[in-house]
Amino acid sequence: MEHDFTSTIKSILADHFGNDANNVFKSSDLLQYLNIKTRSASRGSKARGSFGNLYAIYVLLEDYVRHGFDATDTYSDYEGAQFSELLRRQRELPFGAKLQNHALNHRLNQEFRRLFPQQSLSPIIRDTETSRYWFNELLLIVTIRNNAFNLSRSVIDIIDAYINTKQGALKSFIEDLLNLRAISNDQPTQAVNYIERLLRPNVDARIFEIVSYAILKSHFHEQTIYWGWTLQSLAEERLTLYKTGRTNANDGGIDFVMKPLGRFFQVTETTDFRKYFLDIDKVIHYPITFVIKSEQSTYELLEAIESQAQQLYPVKAIADKYMSAVEEVINIPRLVQILYDLAATDRVLAVVDEIVSHSKVEFQYSI
Repeated sequence: MEHDFTSTIKSILADHFGNDANNVFKSSDLLQYLNIKTRSASRGSKARGSFGNLYAIYVLLEDYVRHGFDATDTYSDYEGAQFSELLRRQRELPFGAKLQNHALNHRLNQEFRRLFPQQSLSPIIRDTETSRYWFNELLLIVTIRNNAFNLSRSVIDIIDAYINTKQGALKSFIEDLLNLRAISNDQPTQAVNYIERLLRPNVDARIFEIVSYAILKSHFHEQTIYWGWTLQSLAEERLTLYKTGRTNANDGGIDFVMKPLGRFFQVTETTDFRKYFLDIDKVIHYPITFVIKSEQSTYELLEAIESQAQQLYPVKAIADKYMSAVEEVINIPRLVQILYDLAATDRVLAVVDEIVSHSKVEFQYSI
């Protein structure tokens, strides 16, 4: 597989290995893995970056090179890198502040085995008793015409180049948003068109969640209800949407909560509706509005949810119980419609401000 960033990988390999670069690239499963994991570099800021597994490789090879093992044959005697230091270093890297231990402990090895089932070696070796880690040196050595090449420094350079590319794309994205903010009042149509492009199905799920939140927050903010403990104490209050956790996080939480109605919103890009039922279970069948990154009609989505509920729960009463917990389905066309409604009442600037604010936080970026 080749993509735009592949040429960068090959250029780096040429700097390290000269005329043997192409053979080195073809002969290494590790380099092929990097090629797969860096394909989002050519898709701009709105494609999800792949940092967790890459950073697990990066910090282990940093440790490897720092101790000079790329120039000696003594790595097998090394006591291993400490897990706490590896995790600390991961979180120092760009986009790495929120990374957990999963890549170091199992995700990298699992994904590598899935992508290269013929390869018996796993990238990470660890001692669970001592929390010491090693990179599998056998994956770093490529032999071409009896010449052994160590890939450690070239791999570090490749990941550095990927980071720089993603940082550049993100800077451009944030600057576009800031420019968009400046023209939102005078050129609302241009602002709306840009935001609408951020709702496309191929956009990073984190951006979809941020944009959908910004649109829905502005939409509901103009709506009020009257409530109180007694008829005499009724008060008017605006509906306010709160973001409750990390963007697109697999943290078991609910994404948005509305005050004072207490509505729950869950953002998802999957049409595997079994996950929806798990979301319903975790709040004990409290009604949830699902915001779905799909261009299917709400009717089609609800029909598909009901069909899967009936397949999974052949007892009608149980299937009906799950369906009654689906309060509403909001799809991409509905979000776009709301966006145009906001534009008609000059409320696009509020949407842009929310997108800018949450994008800076989510992508750990400041200008």
